[in-house]
Amino acid sequence: FDGDLWFFTSDKTHKVESIRQDDRVNVAYSEPGNDRYVSISGRAEVVKDRAKIEELWSPVYKAWFPDGLDDPSICLLKVSVDQAEYWDTPSGKIVQLLGFVKALATGQEINVGEHEKINF
Repeated sequence: FDGDLWFFTSDKTHKVESIRQDDRVNVAYSEPGNDRYVSISGRAEVVKDRAKIEELWSPVYKAWFPDGLDDPSICLLKVSVDQAEYWDTPSGKIVQLLGFVKALATGQEINVGEHEKINF
């Protein structure tokens, strides 16, 4: 990972206008079934670089851009990551509940699994 996230979008969307006004963004991912969560903060910019668009293009994106690479509104959002934070709780719900009860009973901080902050 080189510190940048890339997303296809249209230059006609509200998010593009919002980024032009304030480029600070947060990208979040969750996989609740496996108790995994990621939160990424950084700065976004709109990129109309044709070579980069072609490099990242996949035919699956035609679902959003039926004209494919010929769509004049197609652009990229580049998020330069400043910080990422993740939580990974591999134990099941019952184990988490027991840990919560134990923390309440003993006054100790609950162990919620692996948690890390990464600065870029």
